[in-house]
Amino acid sequence: MTAQDTTLQEEEYQGRLSLPVWKKLFAYARPYRGHLAGLCATAAVLAVLEAVMPMLSRGVIDAADQARHDLLRLYVLGYAVVVPLFCTCIFAFIRMAARISTGISHDIRKDGFDHLQTLSFSFYDRRAAGWLVARLTGDCDRMSRTLAWGTLDVVWGTGMIIALTAVMLSWNVTLALVVLSTLPVIAWVSMVFQPRILRASRAIRKQNSTITAAYSECISGVRTTKTLVREDENLREFAGKTAGMFDASMHNAVLSAAYFPILMTIGSTGAGLVLWAGGVRVIGGALSIGTLVQFMNSAIMLIFPILEMSRVFADLPNTQAAAERVFGLIDTDPAVKDTPQALAAIAAHRTGGETAGDLAGDGMDRQIRRIEFRDVSFAYLEGKTVLDRFNLTVEPGQTVALVGPTGGGKSTIVNLLCRFYEPTDGQILIDGIEYRDRSLHWLQSNLGIVLQQPHLFSGTVRENIRYGKLDADDAQIERAARLVHAHDFIANLADGYDTDVGEGGNNLSTGQKQLVSFARAVLADPQIFVMDEATSSVDTETEKAIQNGLQAVLQGRISFIIAHRLSTIRQADVICVIDDGRILEQGDHRQLIARRGRYYELYTSQFTEEQTARLLSAGDD
Repeated sequence: MTAQDTTLQEEEYQGRLSLPVWKKLFAYARPYRGHLAGLCATAAVLAVLEAVMPMLSRGVIDAADQARHDLLRLYVLGYAVVVPLFCTCIFAFIRMAARISTGISHDIRKDGFDHLQTLSFSFYDRRAAGWLVARLTGDCDRMSRTLAWGTLDVVWGTGMIIALTAVMLSWNVTLALVVLSTLPVIAWVSMVFQPRILRASRAIRKQNSTITAAYSECISGVRTTKTLVREDENLREFAGKTAGMFDASMHNAVLSAAYFPILMTIGSTGAGLVLWAGGVRVIGGALSIGTLVQFMNSAIMLIFPILEMSRVFADLPNTQAAAERVFGLIDTDPAVKDTPQALAAIAAHRTGGETAGDLAGDGMDRQIRRIEFRDVSFAYLEGKTVLDRFNLTVEPGQTVALVGPTGGGKSTIVNLLCRFYEPTDGQILIDGIEYRDRSLHWLQSNLGIVLQQPHLFSGTVRENIRYGKLDADDAQIERAARLVHAHDFIANLADGYDTDVGEGGNNLSTGQKQLVSFARAVLADPQIFVMDEATSSVDTETEKAIQNGLQAVLQGRISFIIAHRLSTIRQADVICVIDDGRILEQGDHRQLIARRGRYYELYTSQFTEEQTARLLSAGDD
């Protein structure tokens, strides 16, 4: 888990409020401007009603004190009108604020998820899954809450302060000034506490991002943890992260626990001053008891809008920090995307209307016949070259096998072919055309890829096979499964093709998941087929059956096979021995064996190991 911490460089917000960031944020509120207007109107009405409530209380007390039953009935009637309106306003603003908050959060998450699918592999190389989850959950929620509930608090708080101040000044200027004298003190206390609470909140969110990433990593790697008996060590590492969360949370709790009582004390002091100054006037007959009670209530009521508004304004930098992280994610430019030339060709093709079915979305030939790597160089990190002036030409229908030591560049070659990454130098040509000038969607929709570690999605076996071709019928799905010899094991499952594979396919064995992923790739009917150590998770007998079935699939297609078992690539048209980003040897199986070079050494060494293993196994039997 500690290795992951280096990828979680949490952004620290230290600058001033940025107008462009807030413009982007408010742009997401534009579809809900009707709800926002209604929210503001409701908040203003609610503020007036809350200011009216002390007036009614004053009237009731004075009417009771003077035994004016007619006035008492009038004020009770006033309560009967105001209270339902008050409740209606609360219901309305909760509903509208929830609609705005939920809608904005939904829209931002949708845009974020949509953009994540356009980003290249290099982006995910530098980002942990937990980090991305935190951006599209906690940060999105904070932004939407600020726009909805923050707007409500500011409008309601401003309206309530104005209404209460106007009412108090209209009745008694002296007592009104006594009550208002507490506002500067409350504002000063808020200015002292809120930045500290803000820093504590930032620390909590930073720790939360780390913990979320650690959770994700531990859950996805639980099998490795158990096989290596790493539970205690993982617990110690996780305890260190949660200890930081505990310290930050406790600090925030202590500040919050001190902040609110201090404000209540100031408000109570104001009420006490009103009681003292007003009590003298009540005794002298210059002030009614109801008016005194109304001023005391107003002194307490003023605390709450100030408290909420100070919280909102203090949280604005925090919300901006969340917005910067989310918009930074959404605004990330994909490292691999259609070039201006490709976009122009796609636009021209669309403008031209319907054309012949043998044309791709960019108006060029749909078929892929010849692929050429021309002086291709590539480095994942600057200064660390993986491929160095790599050259390879693949003719129509050829199967190319890539063999060699781990880290030699085999997977990099197919990653570049699939445009998961792009060459840092050189060209990859498809039928003589630089492939960056072709449509990215067209190329990747013509790929069939089976990886060493297959990934299945939650759902049934049928849904996973159909994943790459949603319009496939049941007969086509079964045909693909039979072709890769997956039908028999699927038929023996509890619910056959409708069996739930579980999260990540965990209800199936690794070999079964691999067979399902084979069927999925075959069903997509790709022009380019890529198998990256794809048969390493199945037994030798099943591997042979798959190879026999795939002969028909690979017929007429360009295919790349990366395999550790050299016996599986004997039928390849071209075998390339790759090491240190270069082709050491190239030819078919017979040619390379006859050459008695590196391939011969690898093949004979592996053949000897397999023979020895068979003899030992026979001896045990």
